[in-house]
Amino acid sequence: MPGAAKTRLIPAIGAAGAALIHRRLVERTLATVADSGLPCELRFTGAARSDFAAWLGDSVMLADQGDGDLGARMARVPAPAILLGADVPGLEVRHLRAAAEALVDRDVVVGPAEDGGYYLLGFRQPTPFLFDAMIWGTDRVVAETMRRLAARGIDPVTLETLADLDTPDDLARWPDLMP
Repeated sequence: MPGAAKTRLIPAIGAAGAALIHRRLVERTLATVADSGLPCELRFTGAARSDFAAWLGDSVMLADQGDGDLGARMARVPAPAILLGADVPGLEVRHLRAAAEALVDRDVVVGPAEDGGYYLLGFRQPTPFLFDAMIWGTDRVVAETMRRLAARGIDPVTLETLADLDTPDDLARWPDLMP
């Protein structure tokens, strides 16, 4: 629904343009996950399940994210899991496979984003402490995540840093996504 996704892009390209970029990013991410061979469940919010099913088809497993902030919604995902943002155009199969391989013998894997957040978080056991009282959308999320892990003696695998697409300045990197 225009106006509900990629809102920081709206001043530059309008609500319909931002919604189209969001759509393209989700489709691109789902294709990458499918190519990786890893199982996938898309956690949705902002529209009815039937809307997502009509868009994505019957082959995509869907689950409602539920209420709460981003941390509350991510904390509901049962372990083991690899959580992904759908706004990382540079995400490749190799990143997903590296995350899955890391979780074979490590408890946590983190894919840091250039903006200080993360594009991927994988865990073998529940990690609610990573989601409670986090100040999301800041350049300190990955640093705080690493601090919380270190405080519990957990040494995560860290993947390659990637850029996500949040702001109008980010659009220049991926002209193929432009409306």
